[in-house]
Amino acid sequence: MKITSFIPRLALLMAVLASAATAGFGQKVSYNFLPGTNFANYKTYRWVRVDKAEYPNEIVDTQITRSIDAQLGLKGLSRIETDGADLLITYQTAVNQEKEWNSYSYGGSYWGGGWGWGGWWGGPTSTTSTTRTIHVGTLRLDFYDREQKKLVWRGEATKTLDPPKDPNKLRKKIDNAMKKLLKNYPPKEKN
Repeated sequence: MKITSFIPRLALLMAVLASAATAGFGQKVSYNFLPGTNFANYKTYRWVRVDKAEYPNEIVDTQITRSIDAQLGLKGLSRIETDGADLLITYQTAVNQEKEWNSYSYGGSYWGGGWGWGGWWGGPTSTTSTTRTIHVGTLRLDFYDREQKKLVWRGEATKTLDPPKDPNKLRKKIDNAMKKLLKNYPPKEKN
């Protein structure tokens, strides 16, 4: 194989690896629920706060709760402000830091042969590594049955945080995240 046909294949491989690595930073959503719960019985909900929990600033907090309200409204639930709601709903957020490592090698040269035979890399090679801190945000949404005082549904969304400068884009990201998070509410039990 000639070096001129090797370079496009190497570039394609690098593009596939880069897109696979970037996909790993997408939003991850999971949920769990109490088996045997009849979610059709729930018609109303009320927001509650967890003592000593940290919440985002008032603007982002309002954006999150409004987005969840909109999704729950589409599912037939009504928000009420008084006691007596079927569900008590709360959310909490957390931000963790992770390290991302990137290494780049360059230099060397390729002589002769094809993919599996007769060719070799030679010459000096240099590798540069960098690290950066990534902030990973998690939002956990809990639904409690008010009468039974039991957790009946929990959803969690985790994503690398890269807040946009445009508030409209942030609101859209929050709406998309809450839509994805509540996709499996009410859950469908498998027999």
